[in-house]
Amino acid sequence: MSRDIRITPSILNADFTRLDDEISKISAQSDLIHLDIMDDIFVPNKTFDFESASRIISRCPIPVDAHLMVADVDSIAVQYAEAGAASVTIHVEAADDIRTTLKEIRRHGARAAMALKPGTSIEQYSEYFDLVDMVLIMTVEPGFGGQAFMEQMMPKVRETRKLIGDRPIWLQVDGGISLATIEMAHEAGADTFVAGSAVFKAEDPGLMVELLRRQVSID
Repeated sequence: MSRDIRITPSILNADFTRLDDEISKISAQSDLIHLDIMDDIFVPNKTFDFESASRIISRCPIPVDAHLMVADVDSIAVQYAEAGAASVTIHVEAADDIRTTLKEIRRHGARAAMALKPGTSIEQYSEYFDLVDMVLIMTVEPGFGGQAFMEQMMPKVRETRKLIGDRPIWLQVDGGISLATIEMAHEAGADTFVAGSAVFKAEDPGLMVELLRRQVSID
């Protein structure tokens, strides 16, 4: 079965001092911008606080996919939906009330998504699939860009695709996605791809987005 493909570049590896220019390089070719929110608690890195993230969301010319790698995510996730993020992803490891938080994200107008670290099994969270619009399988340990793709996560991606079945749920992978790895992830069942280093370290970031898409698109 053919699937729509989405390329969502992560600005984690972009130049934060000229972010508008960096986003403009890839906005015409990308489906969404992936915005990594880290708090130096849930993961050992800090990126954007809510105020700076809200400014990015409001100024971004295309929809924003907010990936919340923060502790106590239940208390803040809805704020990103209210701020205008098109999609809000919570980590199951950081949520105390996954069901309520996912419902509230949707109620405030955003797509609801849940993310799993490499060591977290998918099976125990399939009960929430009727409440999500996307499942994110991390293919690196969350916290830093530029890490090597974890090929050993492909069985988990396959299992997630099987559990999703016919539901209209996007299956996203994040971490180490490049021209060398995207086809492997696609064959395992992913249809939505986060690429950071591969895009923003390329000579032509916009062209790289197109090349990634072509790599997994069927004519």
